[in-house]
Amino acid sequence: MTDQTYQPTLSQLRAFVAIAEYRHFGTAAARLNVSQPTLSQALAALEHGLGLQLIERSTRRVLVTAAGMRLLPQAMATLEAADRFLASATGDGLGGTLRMGIIPTAAPYILPSLLPALRRKLPALVPQVVEDQTARLLEGLRTGVLDVAVLALPTEASGLVEIPLYTEEFVLVLPREHELAGRTDIEPAALDALPMLLLDEGHCLRDQTLELCRSADAHPATVGDTRAASLATVVQCVAGGLGITLIPEMAVAAETGRGTLDTARFAAPAPGRTLGVVFRASTARADDYAYLAEIIRTQRPA
Repeated sequence: MTDQTYQPTLSQLRAFVAIAEYRHFGTAAARLNVSQPTLSQALAALEHGLGLQLIERSTRRVLVTAAGMRLLPQAMATLEAADRFLASATGDGLGGTLRMGIIPTAAPYILPSLLPALRRKLPALVPQVVEDQTARLLEGLRTGVLDVAVLALPTEASGLVEIPLYTEEFVLVLPREHELAGRTDIEPAALDALPMLLLDEGHCLRDQTLELCRSADAHPATVGDTRAASLATVVQCVAGGLGITLIPEMAVAAETGRGTLDTARFAAPAPGRTLGVVFRASTARADDYAYLAEIIRTQRPA
């Protein structure tokens, strides 16, 4: 039975929401920048005060109970309201903590110029960056663990607002002196039978590459079980002669500047991707996030 005098704290609600999203206590604690015992204590205090079990934990998995699923949207709404209150108190809609997700194929190339720009333009803002794959970032937005995310559009996710930032071309990265090196008239069909190196499953760039090949009826050769979690690793595999790969324009300078690789470009209209800022449609901070999108747009990597 719920203690009628009990008032949950924001820390307890954040612990519950984070555990519900990540289904892992260690990951949730890391995301909230607290210790795992502190996270567990916050959840236990919330459950005790409510007289309800919200999370079911065994040695193998973490589940959200029926009561937890029923209360989760209200916990998220409460946290959003608290964040809006704090933002209003600062006199600046973009003050305080901003939990921002970014996909791994954009984060290393956007952040070097974006973070200094945010310090200059929004000195009261405290960004918390979460680099993760698209599906987990979308889940973080839906559950309130994230405020905004920079993703490849469209996400095809309901309940979210998408603000396009810019579109960039894909570029082929090749071993030195490859037969396609230096060309600017490549057609997607030319990828047929070439040894294509891909990022691991879950990365949107992997899906975009495969979709490009399907659209051109191209069937790249598989490269055994070679897969990578970052563009840097994929590009090093190309330099080592294991195959070719496709990367976004923003990554070309950083990943091919060592002088051991060549590139090739597609004929117009070249395939590419559109990056955008994504946030919940239910938020009252849409204007603030539109301003954030404008700052990110002006800091587009050269």
